Parts: sequence; C-alpha cells; structure tokens
Amino acid sequence: MATYVVLNTFTDQGIRSVKDTTSRANAARDLAKKFGVTMKEVYWTLGQYDVVAIFEAADDAAITAFTLALGAQGNVHTQILRAFDQNEMKGVLARLAQAKTAVPA
Repeated sequence: MATYVVLNTFTDQGIRSVKDTTSRANAARDLAKKFGVTMKEVYWTLGQYDVVAIFEAADDAAITAFTLALGAQGNVHTQILRAFDQNEMKGVLARLAQAKTAVPA
C-alpha cells in the first residue's frame, strides 16, 4: 500500500460549518473505505492548511477518486502528496544508481 499525505483547506462552506469538522472527518474515513483507501491519521493544523490527513491506498487512482468525491461535498479543497517511507526511498535511490550505471558515457 502506498502512503499519501492529503492537505486540506476549508472552503467557505466548510468554515461556515466548522463545528462539524470532526464529524466530517469520521464520514471521510467511511467514504475512503468505499474506494479501498484507509485513513491512518487526521490532524487539524495551524498555518496554510486546515486539516492534514495520512492515507494508505493501493494506487494513485484510488486516492484520486476518493479525494475527488471528498472535494465534491464542498467542504474542503485537497492537495495530494505521495509519501515514501525510508525503505521505499532506498528503493528509489537504488533505481537511481542503476540508471546512472546504465547510461553510456
């Protein structure tokens, strides 16, 4: 499963009903399951983003479909970041090293 960080900002509608934000997070958790996506963590934050959530999904299409469905509800705008843990990053770097040796001089 791939890990994704989803950055959320409240829309005008979302901030007007901010008192429901924790209930909406529970509903988002349930909605995610319908797309084969698992919400691992959710945080309300200070700064540029209002809510940051960590998800696991089988692929980019699953997380994208979920965040489109979430955004269609009108409470948040989303931005998706693919996150790599340390072992995954080692694999990326190994591919980088292989590619460098495969390039003719």
